[in-house]
Amino acid sequence: MTNMRLTHEQLPAPTAHEIIVEVYSIGLNFADIFAIMGLYSATPKGSFVPGLEYAGRVIAVGERVTRARVGERVMGVIRFGAYTSHLVIDENYVLPLPDDWSFDEGAAFLVQALTAYYALFPLGAMKQGATVLIHSAAGGVGLMANRIAKKFDAFTIGTIGSPHKSELLRLEGYDRIIVRSKGDNYAEMTQSLTSALQKEDGSKRALTLVLDSIGGKTLRASYDLLAPMGRAVCFGSAHLAFPGKRPPYLSLGWKYIQRPKFDPLDMIENNKAVMGFNLIWLWENLGEMHSMIQMLDALHLPKPLVGHTYPFEQLPEALAVFQTGMTVGKVVVQLRS
Repeated sequence: MTNMRLTHEQLPAPTAHEIIVEVYSIGLNFADIFAIMGLYSATPKGSFVPGLEYAGRVIAVGERVTRARVGERVMGVIRFGAYTSHLVIDENYVLPLPDDWSFDEGAAFLVQALTAYYALFPLGAMKQGATVLIHSAAGGVGLMANRIAKKFDAFTIGTIGSPHKSELLRLEGYDRIIVRSKGDNYAEMTQSLTSALQKEDGSKRALTLVLDSIGGKTLRASYDLLAPMGRAVCFGSAHLAFPGKRPPYLSLGWKYIQRPKFDPLDMIENNKAVMGFNLIWLWENLGEMHSMIQMLDALHLPKPLVGHTYPFEQLPEALAVFQTGMTVGKVVVQLRS
């Protein structure tokens, strides 16, 4: 990406409650790409360091630090700043890395797990045995959402943009798999979802929860098929993603104008909800974040799937591949082994 460059800065000493982390692995997220392109409203003004999650080793601690020790392997989150060799960060934003997890796996967990859990429960109010539709099902959030939902006996429907991802979804235990068309076709998506909701006895499953990171006509079709009291939880706009180094502003503008719009009166009449969020809110509400992490820990989830790894020198290439939508699981960039 042409507006990225490598810079060198002096590392400050940690304050009383800060630690210094030597970063080993960085997890990539779509928010990184939108931020780099200047299309993400939460991006800091001026030049900034992208990246939301990382894993590494603690090399220094402030005098009042109690949550970490020198030499400890940790994973953590940050509100931008992870694309770096070393981080000075408050101790409350890191967690011990499980002994049997690699640094890559640590960098692939927190953002995905917190996003999936927050969408399913605080916002989605998922019930035992619910029917859940998960878009971008083979990505880091999609895989994590399915694993969590299956802990509560949910019937999960996953959509993907490429047929080669189908086998992974079968291995992950998705109950139904839909390969989306390239054209964001409303009628085709509606037909596919209707078929996926059909039971063997001919009756229809009540779709009560949609996790949507795509937007566009995919979101519209999903919302229209929601049962009464159903919720569509939105946390991304992948239909605005594009290959290449420069945003196609005309195309993006047209897609923005054509985005689905929801009438509150219609929502009242049909007893449906559309909810949206981003995880930056959690960075500013540490108590809520740590509470969710405790709940995730109690679920004993398996290690996250790292689908692709790149050395730090190939970070631009890693981002370019990530933009294509052809990746599965988490894309991780390695600084150290």
